[in-house]
Amino acid sequence: MRIRATVAAVSGALALSALAVPAAHADGPSYQEEAVAALVDSRGPSERSAFSAAAVIGDLDVSFSNFKIAKAVKVGTTNHVSTTVTYKITHGADVNIKSKDFATGPYIYKGSYDAPVNLLLGNAPATCTATSSTTANCTGKVDIYPGDGELINSDAGTWKGGALALNYSTEEFADEGGLGTILVQRASKLTVNASPEPVKKGKTVTVTGKLSRANWETGKYAGYTGQSVKLQFRKKSSSTYTTVKTIKTNSKGELKTTVKASADGYYRYSFAGTTTTPAVNAAGDFVDVK
Repeated sequence: MRIRATVAAVSGALALSALAVPAAHADGPSYQEEAVAALVDSRGPSERSAFSAAAVIGDLDVSFSNFKIAKAVKVGTTNHVSTTVTYKITHGADVNIKSKDFATGPYIYKGSYDAPVNLLLGNAPATCTATSSTTANCTGKVDIYPGDGELINSDAGTWKGGALALNYSTEEFADEGGLGTILVQRASKLTVNASPEPVKKGKTVTVTGKLSRANWETGKYAGYTGQSVKLQFRKKSSSTYTTVKTIKTNSKGELKTTVKASADGYYRYSFAGTTTTPAVNAAGDFVDVK
């Protein structure tokens, strides 16, 4: 089964709550359970609990480099989302990466490395291709299931990336954080409606719309309040939008403004995005000017 790891500080130590999600996400327990156990162990109350973000924790002779992850991932309210990670491992001659007992994979975490407020892994270990007797290039995924309560709204923003490696039989592991960053964002929607249609030249066109974003706690989209949004227009004969004015969303995320009709064309709203919410453009709404 897939394991959801939530790590929290309790009485100066770290405790982990592992929650199983529906069997539809089943991918075999070994990697998830062993990975979670290793991550908790590396952050547990021991002589290893104080370490720098660059330190490799564990006794498996594996280190990580060239960690590459997307700049951002947009997460809605229900659909499974995954993001691909590539990285390089360097290992000792005694580490057999082709063994059935070996596994490695990426993960992302919110907050500090030694006390993350949330942490997400992949459903399955990464696949690795040896580039020498002691190095390999690996590709893995981080899987996110917002519909299963893996995220709360305050999780939106910057997360850091890490990687781990495990030997199931010996229970040795390596764990390294601070390898990269990614924005985990609440997916956004933007609508527009320009009326009346058609309209006489010089008359008033009213343009309404709404900016909303995923609420991970309710499983619905909700208005994004107090945000600057551009009203843009492009003539029927053009392929380029130009900004007419900038307005802000109200307490419900709604938009409303007026312009004078000048020519046939399309009106749209455009939101530049924030660290927690991705940029989005509404589909243009055509107005016929008589």
